[in-house]
Amino acid sequence: MSSDPDGPYSPDGSYDPVSNRILAALPKPAREHLRPHLEPVELAAGDVLYRPGERIDAVYFPLIGVCSIVTDLEGPTVEVATVGDEDMVGLPVFLGLATATERTLCQVPGRALRMGADRFRHEIALLDGQLQQALQRFTQSMFTQLARNAACIRGHRTHQRCARWLLMTADRMHSERFELTQKFLAQMLAVRRSSVSEVAGALAADGCIQYSRGTITILDRPRLQAHACSCYEVIRETLGAALPPYKDSP
Repeated sequence: MSSDPDGPYSPDGSYDPVSNRILAALPKPAREHLRPHLEPVELAAGDVLYRPGERIDAVYFPLIGVCSIVTDLEGPTVEVATVGDEDMVGLPVFLGLATATERTLCQVPGRALRMGADRFRHEIALLDGQLQQALQRFTQSMFTQLARNAACIRGHRTHQRCARWLLMTADRMHSERFELTQKFLAQMLAVRRSSVSEVAGALAADGCIQYSRGTITILDRPRLQAHACSCYEVIRETLGAALPPYKDSP
């Protein structure tokens, strides 16, 4: 992955739709048709995009950063899925729903392209099935992530799951260094913050990462990947197969 923090920008300084895997899967004329309706936005950590029961007014195509879909239980908040530059935030709109069922927020700061929900519905019908096909493939990859997350929590050890999430976040950030709080890690792993400290400390002691003041630096990716569970490769391969760049994408 590129470590250039300005990767999502075109040479003229604008946000580049090709930096999102769904948009990159479209032929260039379709992307250029959508461009005027894609509003560049900065996403800060903690920004809430959707709340349960509220109308979804816009969908987001992340270019860099990580958004989290979480379920607020009586006590803890548990993450059920993450969305990065390979996905779209707002899948319920594509599936025909007008309101959110779970809370979605930005966990790792980044950038995205936003489109109004009504315009999005219009473009799905207008683009001769091209956008719809890309979103159908994305939906299948999301199902794979949800299934793997559910099984991973029960079947894999905390340090394996932590290594997987760190690798996935680095892929989405296009950098080996990124902001990541213990609170977010605890939600991702469905564990207490004390357990996060222990696991991060063990990975740091092994030379895989450096963790300081909410910033993760991956020092040895192959070593970290050796700690990760098989879910990392399965999810990455599924995404690669579902959303290959269109042949005219740069």
